[in-house]
Amino acid sequence: MTPLDYEYLRKLLKERSGLDLSADKQYLVESRLVPLARKSGLAGIPDLVQKIRSGAEALTSEVVEAMTTNETFFFRDKIPFDHLRDTVLPVLLQARANRRALRIWSAASSTGQEPYSIAMCLKEKAQALAGWRIEIVATDLSQEVLEKSRAGIYSQFEVQRGLPIQLLVKHFTQLGEVWQLNADIRGMVQHRQLNLLQDFSHLGKFDVIFCRNVLIYFDQDTKASIFERISRVLEPDGMLMLGAAESVVGISDAFRPYPDRRGLYQPNLARANVSAGSHGLRVVAAR
Repeated sequence: MTPLDYEYLRKLLKERSGLDLSADKQYLVESRLVPLARKSGLAGIPDLVQKIRSGAEALTSEVVEAMTTNETFFFRDKIPFDHLRDTVLPVLLQARANRRALRIWSAASSTGQEPYSIAMCLKEKAQALAGWRIEIVATDLSQEVLEKSRAGIYSQFEVQRGLPIQLLVKHFTQLGEVWQLNADIRGMVQHRQLNLLQDFSHLGKFDVIFCRNVLIYFDQDTKASIFERISRVLEPDGMLMLGAAESVVGISDAFRPYPDRRGLYQPNLARANVSAGSHGLRVVAAR
């Protein structure tokens, strides 16, 4: 791959997905795109770039998907799901007692381990949530990973990463060498293709937003834009969950840290007020 090819791909990926590759990430591009080039009957990345330049839109989409598909696993980092069980749900169960409805968004949900981990957490609270309207919306840029998520089928290796054995036995059915999530858990999650760089106001308002381990790939301006738009779709008393290596500090004043809960944030109501002054467990079926 020539330096010109790499610069072209860097610019393409930044425009299409927000992925901000540094100058020393050429090895990463080669490791992900050489197999794609060969699968497409091309000799290598130079031929791949040439075909993309000629207007091969389907191939361009495959390149973006190959570069933005990131690692995930069940109950990743554990702490966010402890926060969900021990802090977020108790607070929102009280705050939403009259409405009896919760909407949760898993952004950049990849192959589904995060939204299904959320679903399993809520399933454990079935008694407290009896009669509530629950929506879990999972979005990702890649249609391929969304299809895998919808199927809810995982390898032995995938279910061994982070998933407690009791939840595997309770919520999965073994099909030969793979495991499939039971229909009740799969039915709790809606899947939609979405690019975080584009408008997402059509998703509506959410009580909880998980946006973890994706913002680290964006530059500061893109992060600030996404935080601002997330703040508009999060309820004023809603909660935002970020990844362990992510923070709003120094990037956006739209959120403030939740006291003593690492990675958990709430809308900055002080800023919002200033702006205003100046101007049985019921589940929504997956679509």
